[in-house]
Amino acid sequence: MNRHMLTISCNKPFDLSLAERPVPVRRDGDVLVRIRRIGMCGTDFHIFSGNQPYLSYPRVMGHELSGEVLDADPGSPIRIGSTVTINPYLRCKTCHACRRDKPNCCMNIRVMGVHIDGGMAEYVTVPEEAIVDVEGLSFDQAAMVEFLAIGMHAVRRGAVTSADRVLVVGAGAIGVGVALFAKMTGADVVVIDTNGGRLKRARSVCAGIKTTLADAEADAWLKEVTNGDFFDVVFDASGNAGAMQKGFAYVAHGGRYVLVSVVSKDITFSDPEFHKREMQLIGSRNATKHDFQMVIDMIRDGAIPTDKLHTHSLNAVDLPSQVPELLKTPDDLLKAIVTI
Repeated sequence: MNRHMLTISCNKPFDLSLAERPVPVRRDGDVLVRIRRIGMCGTDFHIFSGNQPYLSYPRVMGHELSGEVLDADPGSPIRIGSTVTINPYLRCKTCHACRRDKPNCCMNIRVMGVHIDGGMAEYVTVPEEAIVDVEGLSFDQAAMVEFLAIGMHAVRRGAVTSADRVLVVGAGAIGVGVALFAKMTGADVVVIDTNGGRLKRARSVCAGIKTTLADAEADAWLKEVTNGDFFDVVFDASGNAGAMQKGFAYVAHGGRYVLVSVVSKDITFSDPEFHKREMQLIGSRNATKHDFQMVIDMIRDGAIPTDKLHTHSLNAVDLPSQVPELLKTPDDLLKAIVTI
C-alpha cells in the first residue's frame, strides 16, 4: 500500500484543496478503514461557508462514511474486508454522560470532521467501537446511515406515535429523515420550508406527507389544517435561529418541541406561552448505536428509499470546483455522495 493518501482539506471558508498526507498508522484497539464513500452533510457545507460552530481551520471534513476494513487487532471481531460505516461521535468513556450510557452526549465528544479531522481521505483509523458492520448494504447506502440515524434519534426523542400531528421545520436531508421516520409511526406529518424544490423532493421520499412553503400564508394554513390546535410534536431541522424561535408557536397545548438543529447563538421564547402549554422542550444530539442499527435494518428490509435520497454523485478530486456549484442549486440537493 502506498504510504501516502489523498485528502481534501477545508483550509478556510470557501477554500478546499487536495493534498497528500501519510496514511495513518493503526494503534492497538483501532481499526484501519479504506474509505469508499463520503456523504456530504449540511455541516460540511456550513464548514465550507464559514458558519459552523465548534470548529477551527484547517479541517478535513467528512463524517458520513462507508468503507472496507483493512486491518484490526488480532482476535478482533471486526472482519478484514467487511463493509462498514463509522459512528463518528468519538466518546471519552469517562465523563458523566458516558457513565450514564449516553455516549452521544459525551462532555468531551470528538466528532470526526468537526472537532477532529474526518473521513474525506482515502484511509482513516478509528476506535474499534466506532465500527458498524453493514453487511448487505452498498457503499452508497452505508454512507447514508449516519444522517438517517440522526433523524431516527430525533423521532425517538420526540416519542412520536400514530396519534400525533407532527410538524417538521426544514426539508434538508435531516428534516426529510425526521419526516420519513415520523410518518412510519403512522403520524400525520407536515413539512415546512422556504424552498419549494426541497418540499417537492420531500414528498417524493415520504409518501403521504403534507408540505407548505414558509411564506406569509403559512401560519394561517398550519392553524387551519390542525383545526386551530397546531402540532403535538414539532421538530426544528432548519439550522436557523429565527425559525427555531418561531417554532414554539406551532406547538399544541401539551405538546413537545424537539430541537434537532444547533446554532451558535442564543434563542429566546415566551415563558407564559411555554408554561400555559406545559410544553416539553427537548434537545436531540447526534445518534446512538441503537439508532444506527435500526436504520441499517430498515435499509436491508427496503423500507427506506435510499435511491431517492441520493441525488448527486461526485468524485473527490473534483470537490474544490463542485462544492461551490452545489451551493448554487440547493433546491436540487438532498444527499451528495462522494467517491474517493
